Amino acid sequence: MTARDVLQLMTLFEQAHIEVILDGGWGVDALLGEQTRTHADLDIVLLYQDVPRLRETLASKSYTDVPRPDTRPVNFVMGDAHGRQVDIHTYTLDRENHPEQGLDYPLESLRGTGSILGHAVRCIDARNMVQFHTGYTLDQDDYLDVKALCRRFGLPLPPEYARFER
Repeated sequence: MTARDVLQLMTLFEQAHIEVILDGGWGVDALLGEQTRTHADLDIVLLYQDVPRLRETLASKSYTDVPRPDTRPVNFVMGDAHGRQVDIHTYTLDRENHPEQGLDYPLESLRGTGSILGHAVRCIDARNMVQFHTGYTLDQDDYLDVKALCRRFGLPLPPEYARFER
């Protein structure tokens, strides 16, 4: 998934009036304002109510469901014949406007901003992006992403990354 692919998809979503927030590797790079590594997919976050429109929009560009063991109505992947994949994460807001279903995104986490190739995009904010990169088996990409975010935004490196610092 290239930066140009990301911008094309973000433009497509905007034209379909679907509010999308970048997560994952491209979310990290958007916060940093530059591409730091290659990315296999594009992770996005959106309201669950927008899933039918998102599916229709991606299908118009020949994206289809990619079966995976973790596929659920609130979290699924769609891909095209060129190998581009979009990993879709959703949430639903309760009456007080707090996320309640799907992935548990704190509302403040959805207010980040960044850029891809100089174009403004919404993304998970830096503090939460670092927090979301904890609590699972970490790899070198996770370490490099989190280290870059911590340096750029003056955040402490989570203790579970200490083993990478040796």
